Amino acid sequence: MPTYRRSVVPSRPGAAALPLVAIVGRPNVGKSTLFNRLTKSRRSIVGDEPGITRDRIYGEYEWAGRQFRLVDTGGIVPDDPDLIPTEIYTQAKVALEEADALVLVVDARTELASPDYDLVRLLIRSGKPVFLAVNKVEGEAMTLAAENFRQLGLRNVYPVSSEHGLGIGDLLDAITEALPAPPEPVLTEEEVAAAQAAEDAEAEEAEISEGGPVPEQLDGDELRPLHRTHGEFEQHETSVAIIGRPNVGKSTLLNALTGTSRAIVSPVAGTTRDAVDEVVEFEGGQFRFVDTAGIRRKGKTHLMAEKMSVVMARRHLEAADVALLVLDATDGVTAADATIGGYAHESGRSVIILVNKWDAITTGRTDGKPPADREIFEQQLRTVLKYLSYAPVIFLSALEGTGLARVLNEVKAVAAERRKRVTTGQMNRFLDKIDFQRAPVPISKRIRIFYMTQAAVAPPTFVLFTDRNIKLHFAFERFLENQIREAFGFKGTPIWFKVKARNDKKEGKT
Repeated sequence: MPTYRRSVVPSRPGAAALPLVAIVGRPNVGKSTLFNRLTKSRRSIVGDEPGITRDRIYGEYEWAGRQFRLVDTGGIVPDDPDLIPTEIYTQAKVALEEADALVLVVDARTELASPDYDLVRLLIRSGKPVFLAVNKVEGEAMTLAAENFRQLGLRNVYPVSSEHGLGIGDLLDAITEALPAPPEPVLTEEEVAAAQAAEDAEAEEAEISEGGPVPEQLDGDELRPLHRTHGEFEQHETSVAIIGRPNVGKSTLLNALTGTSRAIVSPVAGTTRDAVDEVVEFEGGQFRFVDTAGIRRKGKTHLMAEKMSVVMARRHLEAADVALLVLDATDGVTAADATIGGYAHESGRSVIILVNKWDAITTGRTDGKPPADREIFEQQLRTVLKYLSYAPVIFLSALEGTGLARVLNEVKAVAAERRKRVTTGQMNRFLDKIDFQRAPVPISKRIRIFYMTQAAVAPPTFVLFTDRNIKLHFAFERFLENQIREAFGFKGTPIWFKVKARNDKKEGKT
């Protein structure tokens, strides 16, 4: 059975003990700007439009030699009856309960209003240290205006400018002083031995880098690199991006896979803006699922936040190992689905296609039509997404929780296939068995392959040493890819080829 842990606890050992600081406040006061500055990232989308941040966004920062966790929340409007503000408030309350200290951010350029007093009362009732960050203070006049916010009844008032980094040091000093220092860790004998082994390994690596002797391999085992070298790397965590059009059920899927209410779910298209991630531990492996904003065409995005959320979704896709392409069964396979799948394919991500809301056109169908046929639907899907022929297809209902176990199993299998390596000896024996005369390629485009080797993994990349350096004909490339998949698998992942002619130093990628 899978176990879950929130992504507020990064994969770094010991991070679970770090204090959590929550940034809260009304919409458009600069919470995300402060979060990005402290975490030295652009994790949260920042803009002039109110209500951009909706879900909880976690990160880490360091100050005065100590590590802290940080959570950015959406703008809190406690009495707003609308669906989205209510869900934002619910997400923010979770952060308040988890946090050890609270930073209330207000805008120095706006007048105090009753929601500010309501929010202060809510924070004081939590019994946790509350720090008031009066943001957007640039200049002496604004510093004097910041004193007006002492009317809120909070002693810890700090004029800051999140955008320019002014006054933030005083705020962080106060937070650090208010939170107790972590206890000194007591190491077990096993941890001491592991630390000593790590030091010995570092010393040995330093000796090698200085020209010292290379350690001999024992019992034929290969040395396993800790960092990526020529496409091979030690994988500790698999990043899985959930991608698709708006309102196909991506956030519902994230919540179902992680057994939480981590992402806001609503019938409003475009609810998710910032990417939301959660870690799942499954059969000894760690999967970080990232719920991205719905990707749509540029002409369909009007607000700055929508445009930025699409850009961030593309970035998270390109940083992932595996992409879960979510389709809406009630809409069929659309041109937009094909475009989004193309993004994943072209960037070298492994892909699993998820047909969500399958129950709506089968067991739960209410329009009087007969239930949809799975084989016919998949055949139509393969026709539209023919370039994703290597991707497994899963029919599920994220809302009903059906098909989720297979998703976890497929992610594990596809991630392993993505990192598979075929030896040069195996590849050359494979070449000897292939009848290339069967490849439907014009005579002028035929090439002779002397030998072939796998140069990298993730995605698997093969170098062909040939008699001439030309771009592979698409039919020949497809033929060779099909033969490789039949012999070695590589389920769910694209395969890349590079051509290098004998006696030619130039290398061209196809």
